[in-house]
Amino acid sequence: MLNDTQDAYGHLLRDYHNGQESVEIVEREDRFINTSGLGPRSYFAEYQDWAEHQKLAIKYAAGCVLDIGCGAGRHAIYLQEQGLNVLGTDISPLAIQTCQHRGLRNALVIPVTQVSSKIGTFGTILMMGHNFGLVGSYKRAKWLLRRFAAMTTDTAKIIAETLNPYQTEEPCHLAYHQFNRNRGRMSGQLRLRIRYRQYTTPWFDYLFVSKTEMEDILDGTAWQVERYVDAANTPTYVAILCKREHS
Repeated sequence: MLNDTQDAYGHLLRDYHNGQESVEIVEREDRFINTSGLGPRSYFAEYQDWAEHQKLAIKYAAGCVLDIGCGAGRHAIYLQEQGLNVLGTDISPLAIQTCQHRGLRNALVIPVTQVSSKIGTFGTILMMGHNFGLVGSYKRAKWLLRRFAAMTTDTAKIIAETLNPYQTEEPCHLAYHQFNRNRGRMSGQLRLRIRYRQYTTPWFDYLFVSKTEMEDILDGTAWQVERYVDAANTPTYVAILCKREHS
């Protein structure tokens, strides 16, 4: 759990929810700094304003849903409104508080590494908003996928949004990919922190993967790709994962 001075993302969401203008700063370990193009508005987007690939992907949600990294609750609240039982989780206490203020009935402050069958058995694990990235690394991804298998039904799905990091010609990104490979990390394994006003999160790993890398990560786990839902004109895609028949 983040303490108050570390909860930059939560303060950003709370301030925006309360009507204040706010800007999220994403800092990468190589000093590359970016701001979210759409700003915090995108974290509160209503269904009609979602990208088409997200509207298509969310249709695969069924049963009890675990929304990992739920943020301000845009996906969790939508599914709750559709009559599904949804539990939203996030490492940010203020994000969870914002979700609750917006009407999400079930929400829990917990990091992705601590979710387990102790919090329930689920028919869908939702990792939208590029949140497959929360697996952090190749090794931890395989560990988490085993954990997810043990806390889900036989017919469960993971709705995993990510992006292909190789679909770029930006020299700074290509150099960072090489920097990662030189030290034994995946090209798209980002080391980031979020800054907002006087608040700064700890550094954390966030993983972007190509479809080939996704399938390599899934190899040897209980999960396989059922289908891909591609975003239009961006490197983003959603992998709809289901359990292998023998698992």
